[in-house]
Amino acid sequence: MDRTVNRRAHLLLLPLLLALPALAQKMADPTRPPAALAAPDSDAAAADSAPSGPRLQSILISRAPGGRKLAVIDGATVRAGAKVGDAILERINDNSVVLRRGKNLETLTLFPKPAEAADPTGKTK
Repeated sequence: MDRTVNRRAHLLLLPLLLALPALAQKMADPTRPPAALAAPDSDAAAADSAPSGPRLQSILISRAPGGRKLAVIDGATVRAGAKVGDAILERINDNSVVLRRGKNLETLTLFPKPAEAADPTGKTK
């Protein structure tokens, strides 16, 4: 009698167990970047989001007396006085570097202020 009850229970549960994968929802990968970043809608959107010039990625400063200062710009590690594209790296500060192109100076910062936080008149808040 026990075997008959177990067999019937198994026969009733078997279709339910086989149906579970069909009922399961596909889960999104939490490490995948948002769709807007992964595939831009148009070439114009891609051109707008691409940085127009060199990008400062990291600054390495040795705190020892006479220690080195290095900057990582567009994946290349450079020292003060070295060439970065058509510019020369003038200065390396704690959070920024200064590039010289002829007579023009350009400052690259590690953490630029977001556009919405900047004052339209150009004054800092």
